[in-house]
Amino acid sequence: MPVRLYVHLTWTTFARLPLVKPAVVEFLGRFLPAECGRHGARVLALGIVDNHVHMILALPPAFDAPRLVQGLKGASARIANRDGIAERESLKWAQGYDLRSVGPRQLSAAIEYVRSQAVRHPRRAPGGGL
Repeated sequence: MPVRLYVHLTWTTFARLPLVKPAVVEFLGRFLPAECGRHGARVLALGIVDNHVHMILALPPAFDAPRLVQGLKGASARIANRDGIAERESLKWAQGYDLRSVGPRQLSAAIEYVRSQAVRHPRRAPGGGL
């Protein structure tokens, strides 16, 4: 039987400030799946609002969670700021993250939850979910 490992990953902006503008949402929508692929992970759902990010990931049987998250958070902020995507306010993530396992039976509900972030937080939705 193949190993199936699904997780719900969440992190916030520094001080929960509304730093994720529409251009940053567009950038993250491209960057985060590519970065996950570099680590052997696959994005099943992505929900972004102006002060936090939710992801449902399918992970390989062996993975390094801190390295994956460092790549997602650290590299995204570095590139967005370097390339001027973040515009006036620098993109800065808060320290830490939340990573929880998701069972196969809960996977569809978790995916729907993540994809509905723009609906759940309409005032915070610069771009929505994918």
